[in-house]
Amino acid sequence: MRPEHLKISACVTAGNEEEKIAACLASLAWCDEVVVVDSFSQDKTFDISRQYTPHVYQHPWEGYIAQKNYIRSLARFPWILFVDADEVVSPELREAIEAEFQRGPGDTAGYQFPRMVHYLGKWIRHGEWYPDIKLRLFLKDRGHSAGHEPHDRVVVDGPVKTLNAPLHHFTYDDMADHIYTLNRFSSISANEKFTRGEPFRWRDLLIRPPWRFFKSYFLKRGFLDGSQGFIIALMSAFGVFVKYAKLMELWIQHRLPRQGATRHDG
Repeated sequence: MRPEHLKISACVTAGNEEEKIAACLASLAWCDEVVVVDSFSQDKTFDISRQYTPHVYQHPWEGYIAQKNYIRSLARFPWILFVDADEVVSPELREAIEAEFQRGPGDTAGYQFPRMVHYLGKWIRHGEWYPDIKLRLFLKDRGHSAGHEPHDRVVVDGPVKTLNAPLHHFTYDDMADHIYTLNRFSSISANEKFTRGEPFRWRDLLIRPPWRFFKSYFLKRGFLDGSQGFIIALMSAFGVFVKYAKLMELWIQHRLPRQGATRHDG
């Protein structure tokens, strides 16, 4: 049993993840506490979660950043481990964390580690998806979630150490799920940019997508992941294109006359 100052609260935010939540929570059984915040799922996510931990709460979805900060406030212990419902802590990562805590974290305020995605039957080890370093383990009183929707990130006040063992990510069920998520995330990103007043620029629409493909497939060696690497690079580029096309659409709609407005000539 870990001493009080080294106890870990694993925090999982979930929504309609009945197919994946069990594997996620099972991989966290070694933590001192597991907290789940369910955003009123329409499937069995809530009931399945109750089989693994008594600390299951329902809270309206407020966005990726706000939801993470909310679940952080529910945790009882000094260390927070953020895990998404479609992620699994690998045995290697558990061993690395436990070994680190046995030695003592010293003045370390947070730990980051690679996230490895399983996509179309294969573990992705190159391109933009790997190593995809994420800071997910941190001291509660020295860290919080920040960023721009839908991309949350943990910010800590103090030194950060890198562990080499991976967090496993089962991100998409299939191609249809990938396209659905891409469409949803591009809308969130475009709206976030529009709300901040970021203007639409043609160079973003024309240059960023091909650059994204080139960077992912060639510079980051996505080609080494075979056909999956090609699809990932192409989908990433298309996601960038759709995001800026939606930003253009938002500005066009903003500049259009209000429906029903009367025009007076002369």
